[in-house]
Amino acid sequence: MQLFKLSTKLHRSETFAEFAKDFELNEHDLVLTNEFIYQPFMEKLGLPCRFVMQEKYGQGEPSDEMMNSILRDLGGASFRRVIAIGGGTVIDIAKLFVIKDLTDVMDAFDHKIPLVKDRQLVIIPTTCGTGSEVTNISIAEIKSRHTKMGLADDVIVADDAVIIPELLAGLPFRFYAASSIDALIHAVESYVSPKCNPYTRVFSVAAMDTIIDVFKKIAATSPEERHKYAADMLIAANMAGIAFGNAGVGAVHALSYPLGGNYHVPHGEANYQFFTEVFKLYHAKDPKGAIAPLEAHLAELLGSTVENVYDALDGLLGQLISRKPLKEYGMKPEECRAFAESVLVTQQRLLKNNYVPFSVDEIEGIYNRLF
Repeated sequence: MQLFKLSTKLHRSETFAEFAKDFELNEHDLVLTNEFIYQPFMEKLGLPCRFVMQEKYGQGEPSDEMMNSILRDLGGASFRRVIAIGGGTVIDIAKLFVIKDLTDVMDAFDHKIPLVKDRQLVIIPTTCGTGSEVTNISIAEIKSRHTKMGLADDVIVADDAVIIPELLAGLPFRFYAASSIDALIHAVESYVSPKCNPYTRVFSVAAMDTIIDVFKKIAATSPEERHKYAADMLIAANMAGIAFGNAGVGAVHALSYPLGGNYHVPHGEANYQFFTEVFKLYHAKDPKGAIAPLEAHLAELLGSTVENVYDALDGLLGQLISRKPLKEYGMKPEECRAFAESVLVTQQRLLKNNYVPFSVDEIEGIYNRLF
């Protein structure tokens, strides 16, 4: 049984200009990014790369339509490297573009074509949440099917991942909070996964320690405090990505997908809605397994009792960004059952990583309690 794998080489540059010089960016590079990152950090360098601005093709989460529109505009152009500089949307799109002879991304998601890598992939995250720079997963909203699908294959693993603290400076606090809570969820979910092992647990714990420490400092001062810890949070998110890239994530992510896919809720924000409610049910079903040392460690970090650990966690996270009832996103009462049934059918890739199995009634109960 494989315990641990990390194929991506990790780098750190203090500035984008330093990265561009070290990696010798040139006319054979396709750079997928956003205008608000390109203008302050890249435009002045006059690089000969082909730049594609993701937001030209739509807002929000990555979708099959967005990806295919970019593919059509590229028109089969030849590149040696694909460089993703952005958040989860940019990264998930770019991962698909290393696949040989890809003309429709659904052929990849549905495994209708052989997945062969014919370009190098370099990923630079500009949020502190996805961890996607070190995983073999790309997620997209499939518009025609009203859900999200994941492609998990080593073909789309980055060859290089680069941490550049400078690029986090302009990230609005709401996006910072949602993405970094998502990183915490990656660390916590992977800790209790059946595939967790001593190697992945080291990365889970290290990520939790840093993220909660920084959250406490922000809560005690102001959102501006986050800028002091940009590099720390990028590294913590990366560590959480390494943990869940090996051990997986479970029900929190699985339950969030219908909400995100139907009501266009950003990924990190959608996960946040289900985080502690899922873990309360885990505890109720099996309080003495791997969840026990997790809860003890979280309680120590939060300065709470084990009995009140999820209330304390909700209290801290609520100082960063508020949760809201699912109905405020537009969800309808009858969808609690429909979403639960959909999750059991379409999200087995994630549910197999649950700490304990959930029935359709238990999943529906979570939706109902959060409605």
